Amino acid sequence: MPDRRSLLTLAAGALAFAPGAVLAQGAAPATPPPPALAADDPRMTERSLGRADAPVTVIEYFSLTCGHCAAFHRETWPKVKSDLVQAGRMRMVFRDFPLDGLALAAAAVARSLPAERYEPFISTLLSSQDRWAFARGGDPREELFKVAALAGMPRAKYDEVLADQALARAILAARVAGQQEHNVSSTPTFVFGSRAVPGNMTFTRFAQLVGETR
Repeated sequence: MPDRRSLLTLAAGALAFAPGAVLAQGAAPATPPPPALAADDPRMTERSLGRADAPVTVIEYFSLTCGHCAAFHRETWPKVKSDLVQAGRMRMVFRDFPLDGLALAAAAVARSLPAERYEPFISTLLSSQDRWAFARGGDPREELFKVAALAGMPRAKYDEVLADQALARAILAARVAGQQEHNVSSTPTFVFGSRAVPGNMTFTRFAQLVGETR
């Protein structure tokens, strides 16, 4: 489990993508630390897909820069979505577990979109990871903005989100809660009922675990 220093490093990494966030060497921040995010902030409400009364709920912990998460969303998620979620057999709950500053920034952008755009947006980011997160010679911040713009986020709003330290800290706090609740240490990790299963998996294996969950 990461210690407080590693989590602060993640927060600093996210802020490195914010416009105007670079300070002169040795300079102190001009303002005090931001207040905590309001408890009822809609950006931190649950993001899920599927019927609320589905017989099985599965939780996915993922990082938007994780290659194994990307593989799951390219190869397995489309069939899980059509055959299990849309068929009413299960509900998927998405929980951010950013592994680096860029993933944290992308998670903040995803949560700042209207809730109905969340799943399409993260699926797009994961399926096109090589074009925005790991594009050679490109600026990941600018590549991320291109995807956000297609989802309807104006530039001014995008810059505001990346500079929002309270939101970044709230996402990191949710990550810590996931570590404590389900002992998550890697991504992706799927929680079927009370059973946490780490790693990418095929549709056959995923459907089997759904069938075993009551």
